[in-house]
Amino acid sequence: MNNESRSLVISLVAGILAAFLLYSYSQEKKAEYDKTYGTMKNVVVAKVDIEQMRTIDGTMLEVVQRPADFIEPGAIQDPEIAVGQVAGKPIKKNEQVLDSKLLLPGPDTGISLQVAPSKRAVTLPVDEIRGVARLIRPGDRIDIYAAIDSGKGMQTKREVSMIMQDVVVLATGINVVNNLPRTIESDSNGKNMVLTNLSGDTKYNSITIEATPKEAQDLIYIVSSSPSNIFFTLRNPNDRTVPPRIGSSSSDTIMGRVSVESTPAVGPASVAPPTVIMPPAQPVMAPRPQPTPVKHDKFKNL
Repeated sequence: MNNESRSLVISLVAGILAAFLLYSYSQEKKAEYDKTYGTMKNVVVAKVDIEQMRTIDGTMLEVVQRPADFIEPGAIQDPEIAVGQVAGKPIKKNEQVLDSKLLLPGPDTGISLQVAPSKRAVTLPVDEIRGVARLIRPGDRIDIYAAIDSGKGMQTKREVSMIMQDVVVLATGINVVNNLPRTIESDSNGKNMVLTNLSGDTKYNSITIEATPKEAQDLIYIVSSSPSNIFFTLRNPNDRTVPPRIGSSSSDTIMGRVSVESTPAVGPASVAPPTVIMPPAQPVMAPRPQPTPVKHDKFKNL
């Protein structure tokens, strides 16, 4: 074997040895990495910023490898799952795409399945004054108050009472909880489609709430007689306490003439029983004694 052949063999052996050592080193480092961070897995991330209510297509997504311990719960691994769906919340670039942020309109997103068993959905009119400036959103919880008039003529009296507490709002206008908060309508020319985002809609004139059949019946009674006498207050979403109902408010309680606690709560359709006023008893007069008549004998002096 000449020198050139010997040098070639030595170079090949050295190259193979170097490649083996490099492979062994990389496997060792990979084992340490896997031990520290977990094995690598595929995950779908946003390739660009995806705005809320934006329909997702394949150009907005990419598949990358991340340590298993760094993959968020609910992250999707197949981009085809997200293509065609809508971003329910904004998704930032390089953020993992979660199935909880994807919305797809369908029969399961209607309002009927949002109503709890044994409850009913009832719609009530609302405006800026009575509806917290129309800042109520689907999924919020509210308390409902009613102004009830009783009596007639000069005896008319108005009382305000809380009639329902911790009520879930199923919809504001046509914006339904857990549904796709948008509408797609054609323009005046009928050529282009106009997408309206309902997430910040403050033009609705009604809200739909969840109520028991009796509560729904009472609310319908109020709406049918005086629809402007229902008011709503907004609760903190974490406040689920239901304190005892306080007494109703009236001009007497506001002026301090009567204590609120001593005033019974007035239900929305309750009617106080009529008060029967009996006339005062007249004193019974004893009959006056009559004088005894005197008899005269006309023949006595004859």
